[in-house]
Amino acid sequence: MTAVNSVGAARELLREFPVVDGHNDLPWALREQVRYDLDARDIATAQNAHLHTDIPRLRAGGVGAQYWSVYVRSDLPDPVPATLEQIDCVRQLLARYPRDLRPALTAADMEAARGEGRIASLMGAEGGHSIANSLGTLRALYALGVRYLTLTHNDNVAWADSATDKPGVGGLSAFGREVVREMNRLGMLVDLSHVAATTMRDALDTSAAPVIFSHSSARAICDHPRNIPDDVLERLPVNGGMAMVTFVPKFVLQAAVDWTAAADENMRAHGFHHLDTTPEAMKAHRAFEEREPRPVATVSTVADHLDHMREVAGIDHLGIGGDYDGTAFTPDGLDDVSGYPHLVAELLDRGWSRPDLAKLTWQNAVRVLGAAEDVARDLQTTRGPSNATIESLDG
Repeated sequence: MTAVNSVGAARELLREFPVVDGHNDLPWALREQVRYDLDARDIATAQNAHLHTDIPRLRAGGVGAQYWSVYVRSDLPDPVPATLEQIDCVRQLLARYPRDLRPALTAADMEAARGEGRIASLMGAEGGHSIANSLGTLRALYALGVRYLTLTHNDNVAWADSATDKPGVGGLSAFGREVVREMNRLGMLVDLSHVAATTMRDALDTSAAPVIFSHSSARAICDHPRNIPDDVLERLPVNGGMAMVTFVPKFVLQAAVDWTAAADENMRAHGFHHLDTTPEAMKAHRAFEEREPRPVATVSTVADHLDHMREVAGIDHLGIGGDYDGTAFTPDGLDDVSGYPHLVAELLDRGWSRPDLAKLTWQNAVRVLGAAEDVARDLQTTRGPSNATIESLDG
């Protein structure tokens, strides 16, 4: 099959089984760039100069469902109100673009959106700091529509270790395991992207429901602590969960790991947070890149991760989580949210079948959310909300 024919076949498949993307940081980009002024970043029109994401490119990319990240930085003094502002941003987007974006809380809502030709819009909170050690706050986020919680971001929380911080509690503490159990009872997905491998294993030992990795790739292919070790991937079939491959070059291309460390140090030397994507920060980034050319990931790089993850975990446990608008750089061919057909075309050329690709793009993600809902219904018949505190469980 020629490249042109493959992309055409990919677009045809995505019309029936669109992409469920596990992680997009558009709300944070809107906060950072325009303080939520949606007139200044009207995503009904092309925003190529500012964002990876807008509605025309979501449509071109064959996106049928999006988990919008309601991420806030872990060093903010008041993460809970900042998280609420992020949730409010998503709600404003849904109210502003109802012809294209449909609120979704359940697997059934996702299927209804697909039937209507709208993009199912779900929310995921990125980092346990967003609940401020409070199960009541966790329940409040769920009531507001948040359907996954990433247990950590780049820094540890008091009850869970991050992949990119020094070991703290050795995985999950007793309170951390109670957080997982309460998420199971609610029907909120346990997201293990960003967490240490010890935390991954503790969460799999604890969770009664399928877990997800909303945006992580394979550590065997790129040895970065943000990626998933094979022994964890091997446990997904028993758990029923899924790993959603990410596109971030420093997580998929080994040559980019060392370059990124130097680029991050350059950002700090110029007074910026290393994750800052404001125009001023990007100017410093690009000046560094002119001096030190950036290793470039490609569609094939990402496909290599999926091939490996399929071999280890199986086709029923894979998905896609691009991390658009949460990364400064993207692979060639996956430059923004319009790029998913190129990945599907690459996988077609590698011999992936249409039924396998339907699982990757749509069916697995819908199944996993539905399974978490089933577990929650059962658990709610046997126990009520947990009012445990971190002090009572962790001392």
